[in-house]
This record gives sequence, C-alpha cells and structure tokens, in this order.
Amino acid sequence: MRSLLFLTLAVLLFGAVLLSASVGQFPIPVGEVFASLFGSPSSDPMAEATLWNVRFPRVVMSIVVGAVLGVAGALMQGVFGNPLAEPSVVGVSSGAAVGACLTIVFQLTFFGQFTTPVIAFAFGLAATLLVYSFARSGGRTEVVTLILTGVAINAVAGAGIAFLTFLGDQQAREQIVFWQLGSIAGARWSYVWTVLPLAVAGIALAAVLARRLDLLSLGERPARHLGVNVEVLRLGSIVLVALMVSAAVSFTGVIGFVGLVVPHLIRMIAGPGHRVLLPASALGGALLLVAADLGARGVITFVDLPIGMLTALVGGPFFFWLLRRTRQQAGGWA
Repeated sequence: MRSLLFLTLAVLLFGAVLLSASVGQFPIPVGEVFASLFGSPSSDPMAEATLWNVRFPRVVMSIVVGAVLGVAGALMQGVFGNPLAEPSVVGVSSGAAVGACLTIVFQLTFFGQFTTPVIAFAFGLAATLLVYSFARSGGRTEVVTLILTGVAINAVAGAGIAFLTFLGDQQAREQIVFWQLGSIAGARWSYVWTVLPLAVAGIALAAVLARRLDLLSLGERPARHLGVNVEVLRLGSIVLVALMVSAAVSFTGVIGFVGLVVPHLIRMIAGPGHRVLLPASALGGALLLVAADLGARGVITFVDLPIGMLTALVGGPFFFWLLRRTRQQAGGWA
C-alpha cells in the first residue's frame, strides 16, 4: 500500500511536470518537453530557451515550495497533535509578508534582487521566534498559548500590512496584493538554487524527527517515559518549520492551505506514521503546487492568476469539511 502510494504520487508528479512545462502563452508539445528534459534539445531554439529559462525554473520552484509546505504542515500537525494545524499558526507567513511589504513600500535595495526574499525570510523567522518566546512558561511551551499568540501575531501583522498598503503608491499596492496572493511567475534559477539547499536540509532533518513524532502522538507523558525530550522536539520542529517556510514564501509570496490539506489527505490514506507521512507529504505538496501553477496559467487564456488564490479555493472548503468532521467525531455538530 505504501509503495503504491509513493509510486502513484511520483507518476502523477512527473505527468504534472511535463504538462506544466508544455502549457503557456507559447505552447510546447509534451513530447518535446520530455525529450529536452532528458538531454535531447528541441529543434526550435525559442522553445528550448522558453523551457530552460522560464518553464523549468518555475516548475522546479513549484516542486520545492510545495514539498516544503507539505512537510511543514505534517510537522506542525504532529507537534500539536491537531489535524487543523498548519505553518501559518506560528506566524511565519504573516511575518514574512510584513518584511516583503516593507521592502516594496520603501524600495529597499540592500541585497539587490534578493532584498525582498532576504528581509521576508528574516521577518518570518523573527515572528516565529516571538510567538515561541511568548508561549514559554516555566521552561515549557503551552500549545494553546502558542496557537493564541500566533493568532495575535497574525492579526498584528495584518494590520501592519494594511498600514504599509495605505502608505505605498499605486504600484507598491499592486505588488503587495500580488505578493500576498502568492505566485511562482517570477521564478529564476538563481532563486531555485537559493531555496533548494534549505528545502533539502529541512526535509532531511524532518525525516530524522519522524520516530520521535510518532512517540509524541502517544501523548506527552508516554513520550517522556520513552525518552523523548518533548520541549526540545517541539522547539526544534517549530524552528525547522520557520526556516523552511520563510525560505519558501520569501520568493513566492504567501501560499496557504497546502500545509493543511496535503498532510491530512496523506494521513487518511497511509495512516499517521511519520516515516511515511513526511516523504509522502513532500510529494503530495509538490504535486498540488505544480497542478495549481498549471491551473494559474491555464484557467484564463493569457492571464497568470495568483497561485495562492487557487490553493485557497481548494483549501477553504476542505478546511470547513475537516472542521465539521472533527467536530462530529468529538460529538459536536450533527
């Protein structure tokens, strides 16, 4: 069953990659995409240049960011023991959004073309650490306090973004709105090579935590009796999520619900074991984001829709269904 799950996700992802690279304002046959991908250049120089300078960087960025968001969501749900948890709970996305908006409104150029990603990364990480510091009490982290603090930080960040939007000119406002909705349109190889090492390292470290997350799912007290330092595990997981998600959204803007939808679907299919859940969530997140990016370019001709809007359209109804299902299991709604 597990082998079939991984094989299915891998095949679907490969098919989505070929289709995504072929679709656009300049259509390229899937056969040519396949041949170019495996070392046989297209006879059309324009098609070859389009693939390697525009399409493939965008597809690879979708894979990397989707995998990061999927794994981050699985980590958050494992740490909190709650299927409704996702990376935005700890304020990383909203913090990164504030940093990005600052660079857009005040036209900061400290790091050249990397200024917005670098500052967004720093603010996302800072917001997470702030949430964590407020949630600590007596040397322990209160999960409920952490979630409520995350809600408060998200609210403050939303107010800050609204204020910066008010300060900015028309062009800055358009950039802020577009960044908040998320997009892979600006992907370049330089951006991919910046995010990729952090993503690979983060996913590898998450895999190392899999066994301890399985033990934590038994409950905090049993996990401690089995030798798990729950506080260190929780802190390590939160910092890891902050690093991965900050790196991802700093280049693509805010993309919601991937970290909520994918891990929960994988858990429904393969069970709660994190040794399967984490890598499967990486593949599932990559598949979802590649498909969403394909939809962003294919739904309306000659229009590149914000990818975050599409993931929200899918994730919003799923969230309501998940919330209703959770309440029904707890004896709530009829």
